[in-house]
Amino acid sequence: MKKIFSLFQVIALMSFALFQSANAADAVYTSYFSDKAAGGYDVVAYFTENKPVEGSSKYQLEYNGADWYFSSEAHLTLFKNNPEKYAPQYGGYCAWAMASNETAPGKPAFWTVYNDKLYLNYDQSVQDTWVADKDGFIKKADLNWSTLDKE
Repeated sequence: MKKIFSLFQVIALMSFALFQSANAADAVYTSYFSDKAAGGYDVVAYFTENKPVEGSSKYQLEYNGADWYFSSEAHLTLFKNNPEKYAPQYGGYCAWAMASNETAPGKPAFWTVYNDKLYLNYDQSVQDTWVADKDGFIKKADLNWSTLDKE
């Protein structure tokens, strides 16, 4: 029975790795079971309220292959008029991972607005590392993002 369970674990992990690789080049990071950009959080709120705010399906827009949610009609309009200003860099993937030429989920709770751009990170320890050398990591991540084959 243990061998069957172990075999199942190996198959599941291999399937997960293949599935993750297939999504790694999406232009906008969304979770595996959703098309929500930024985990459904209102990306405009990072700029206007200086904090993560959950969006609502009431104020929703499809952009760049993902569904973007906003907390108000005003935020939806701001995004619609200038999505490049508000959308997270690197399609919402973790900024630190992108600097290492990798993709990892950017999570809405770990964010920075720097030079009027939104960056997401995977977790607090990754964000702490990234914040210590933002300019260096941004330079590397910008180069890696520009050469990434995005779908």
